[in-house]
Amino acid sequence: MIRNCRLPVAALLGLVLAATGLWASPASEEAPAAAMEKEMVLDPTTGEMISAPEYGGTITSLFHPGWQTEHADMWHFRSVIHPTKIVLERMGGGDWGLPRDEFAFAGAIPNLPQYTGKLAESWEQPDATTIVLNIRKGVKWHDKEPVNGRELVADDVVFNFNRNLGLGEFAADGPSPVISVLGTLPVESITATDSHTVVFTLQQPMLAALYHIVGDIYGNQYPPEVIRQDGDAKDWNKLIGTGPFMFTERVADVSFTYTKHPDYWGFDEKFPDNRLPYVDEFRALIMPDESTRLAALRSGQLDVLGGPAAFALSPGPATEGLTRTNPELKQFSYQNRSQNSAAFNLKAPPFDDVRVRRAMQMALDLETVAATYFKGYADPTPRGVVGIANTGYAFPVAEWSDEIRGYYNYDPKGAERLLDDAGYPRGADGVRLKTVFNAHPSPAATDQGFVAIMLQFWDAIGVDVELEVVDGAAFGPMIQGADYEGIIWFITGWNRPLPVTTIGWQATGAYNNATGHSVEEYDAMIAAVGSATTVEEERQLILEADRYLVENHLYLWGPIMPQVAVTQPWMVGYNGENNLGDVDSYAIFARLWIDHATKESMGH
Repeated sequence: MIRNCRLPVAALLGLVLAATGLWASPASEEAPAAAMEKEMVLDPTTGEMISAPEYGGTITSLFHPGWQTEHADMWHFRSVIHPTKIVLERMGGGDWGLPRDEFAFAGAIPNLPQYTGKLAESWEQPDATTIVLNIRKGVKWHDKEPVNGRELVADDVVFNFNRNLGLGEFAADGPSPVISVLGTLPVESITATDSHTVVFTLQQPMLAALYHIVGDIYGNQYPPEVIRQDGDAKDWNKLIGTGPFMFTERVADVSFTYTKHPDYWGFDEKFPDNRLPYVDEFRALIMPDESTRLAALRSGQLDVLGGPAAFALSPGPATEGLTRTNPELKQFSYQNRSQNSAAFNLKAPPFDDVRVRRAMQMALDLETVAATYFKGYADPTPRGVVGIANTGYAFPVAEWSDEIRGYYNYDPKGAERLLDDAGYPRGADGVRLKTVFNAHPSPAATDQGFVAIMLQFWDAIGVDVELEVVDGAAFGPMIQGADYEGIIWFITGWNRPLPVTTIGWQATGAYNNATGHSVEEYDAMIAAVGSATTVEEERQLILEADRYLVENHLYLWGPIMPQVAVTQPWMVGYNGENNLGDVDSYAIFARLWIDHATKESMGH
């Protein structure tokens, strides 16, 4: 397909010259960078000149400590997606070659219109209940026992989807207990019609099915030989995939190391002659302490912080300090969701009463907090569960009624009236009720300084809230079962590619139903979304669900704070991107390279 990049004539001329070899071409894998003069090429996605691609070296970044699972099998533990997603691959993902003014891959997660084929070279939907995947030929598993670098075939794909969905030979086992949205699809059967064609047959039409089959994290492929041999894929030493990097070593509380897959099928979408990955090694360090991470950046020990990796910074003291002490570091800002929000537990008093939930919101002066504590960087404008990047799906604040908008404005007297009406008068000690705010232990998740400010606002209306920092391993189960007292840190206003996911979390028994919400009316709304037959019908139903969630105030809204990624000056090819798909970020590292001359000139 020929894409109109809308580049200026000079830029197009540069592309032609580069393609014909009349202008500087990317360094070959064999040519040592030090022996070549510095070359410049045009980045076709931005129209900017950059240092030419080079091979070799190591990129060092970060993993979150909570990703250190004891085993590598996603069927059993969802969080293992993070340290395995640089090894495993799915059917499709974001097209890195898209012009960034068309889609920036920064904050918002791409949808099918921004996708290109990965393990599936292409896909089609000949009718409402049939989806066909055309598996890419020539994809090789990593050259390790017991697969020994053989070709990926359709039977492998059928095996993995059947295992995760509890179909075919895995019907007796049932689906993965943590499979989330993919497990809700009405899949009747999955068959391989030849060595490179897989056909999904649905029990009934579902518009979202194609996206989830192509892009869901549970489409990641493990080698069947390992699972048939061991009964599972838990053994880290047998973590084998088709991805750009091969798992090499895991040192608990220290690091994960991956080495280049020398027979990787993929080529750079920007520079199609260049086989990926560029670097020989990717290393992810475990650094729970922010001061340690910042010191590692300043010393050159870390190449990338945030963005496609863990621990993006919030604008403020940390980023300002880096600007002062290390102006050579490159900073990229992006916005995806509110990480300063929370969920109310609706299963028990006091938050089973919407008046109490609204009072807790009205007690917060978010405008002032955004201007002072967040130093003007944060946006306090309230939003629904669906991010505003999902135009037409989100219920924008401009369309809220005056009454609903009032519940999201600072009004402590109004908050006290609501608590009186709800049957929570002040006691002799001035306290109306006591509850708990459950915080995630990572500062990259819960901003405990902001929570401390909220506690003071709530104290002013007679609500005594205790801060409880939850152990990281216990946090996920508390959310998934709404098994906690009071309030829990949560995310909202999320720019996900299919907002049906986030509005589906509030259905009875749904994964990530952090509020414990269970209302027949809402369950019927979500069922209607799943059975929609047109995009317009689905869009309108999602918008109505978002309206319902706003008006019933299931979540406490907190300001959206931009996130900042930081890279060393020798990192090339990066423009602030943080996701190539749903929970698909580390594949970006296969597409970045090191300007070795710059790195060496800086003493590294």
